[in-house]
Amino acid sequence: MSTTTKPIAEETEERTVRPFAAFLQEQSGGQLHDELSTRLHELIEAVRETGKAGAIALKIDVKPIVGTDGRTVTVTDTVTSKVPKAERPKSIFFVDDTGNLSRTDPRQPVITGLREVEPTPAPTQLRSAK
Repeated sequence: MSTTTKPIAEETEERTVRPFAAFLQEQSGGQLHDELSTRLHELIEAVRETGKAGAIALKIDVKPIVGTDGRTVTVTDTVTSKVPKAERPKSIFFVDDTGNLSRTDPRQPVITGLREVEPTPAPTQLRSAK
């Protein structure tokens, strides 16, 4: 990975901009990089399973330490992710007269006297139509 050189402030002064990936690997002792890698993997898996979109957001706060010359700062990170979830299965219930849920419609009459019918065997010889 190469570093880029960009003029900052004065045209005669050039500074090397450190790659952001290097910062990610060092922040929080490498935990930020590991967390982002894991969450990205989980996000991709969830997107593939659900067919829905998701996102990861990284927020970095940089604050100067009071009483220093401004060159010493604290860096904190916050990672949030919106991972799509599969829809949970739905069930159909009916509410009876007492306010309870029932899998059968209490207004539907119960049919009695039903019996199982044996299937009829298919004809073994086909007839031809002439």
